[in-house]
Amino acid sequence: MVNSEHFQKAKKLIIAFHKKLEGAGKHQITQVLGQFCAPDMLWRGFHPFNQLSGSAQVGDRFWQPLKHSLAHLQIREDILFAGQNSLRDEADIWVVSMGHLMGLFDQPWLGIRPTGKLTFLRYCAFYRIAEGQIVETAMYFDIPHLMVQAGQNPFPPQTAMHVVQPGPRTHDGLLIAEQPIEEGQKTLTVINAMIADLGQWNSGLSLEDELAQSWHDDMLWWGPEGIGATYTIERYAKQHSGPFRAAFTNRSKTNHICRLAEGHYGGFFGWPNFTAIPTGGFMGMPATGQTGEFRVIDIYRRDGDKLAENWIFIDLLHFWKGQGVDILERSTGIETP
Repeated sequence: MVNSEHFQKAKKLIIAFHKKLEGAGKHQITQVLGQFCAPDMLWRGFHPFNQLSGSAQVGDRFWQPLKHSLAHLQIREDILFAGQNSLRDEADIWVVSMGHLMGLFDQPWLGIRPTGKLTFLRYCAFYRIAEGQIVETAMYFDIPHLMVQAGQNPFPPQTAMHVVQPGPRTHDGLLIAEQPIEEGQKTLTVINAMIADLGQWNSGLSLEDELAQSWHDDMLWWGPEGIGATYTIERYAKQHSGPFRAAFTNRSKTNHICRLAEGHYGGFFGWPNFTAIPTGGFMGMPATGQTGEFRVIDIYRRDGDKLAENWIFIDLLHFWKGQGVDILERSTGIETP
């Protein structure tokens, strides 16, 4: 039987993993990954990394190049929680970590020019834990957000705001201590209600009234680069949700791999979460009429009976690659797979 003791052990494992990984030198990364991760670990990341198999491949292709480029890398965590995957009946324990990978951008990464300055890479990782090891990871990160910091903006002007995004307003996102089970259940209930309201686009209500069912009026939506961050229901509807719905048709049903909550925090990811067809202009680019995939992580903070903050990671490089536009190649001159 899964209980809070299992969640505490899983969180301690990830805390230890991050500490060792942060302090690892170039030739120690493989050893650290081998200590904490299963040899056949499944790792899902944003384009151009996509899906990797095994801790050795993850080290070679992602962590070693990144730590070479971002000198003195720190894992600056804003949110940490754990729980049972609500989409499965059997024991399926996950730990969620969100924040920034921070370092000095001293060497090129993915063709992005180094600045020699402090740089932040937004990240969120879902870790599935089994028998004391990480056996599956979804690690999503905002590469375009880093590109803007480096002076290589890959997108047209966005509808919302570019900022280096903070953690929760309440500064209580690191759930190191055990949390009341009923609080996590409340959070999951609100998230599920929001998905039911917003996932169909056919409630019959105005967009703002629809949002008000599950969101506080002063909601904060920390969106990905290319869309940006926005504040209040009215501005969120104007600066993202309204334009997004106007740009797409034939939205598929929501398809998540994992959805969980602990305390006042919760979230989910999919691979992809949904598909939709761009039939109107999106992000300043014309419609293609081709089905596009949206790989997304959403992290939420609940306040009372509604949602107050939302951090969103969308693989826009993958989406546009599927539409025939290689954003990285166009911005850096380096072709991606």
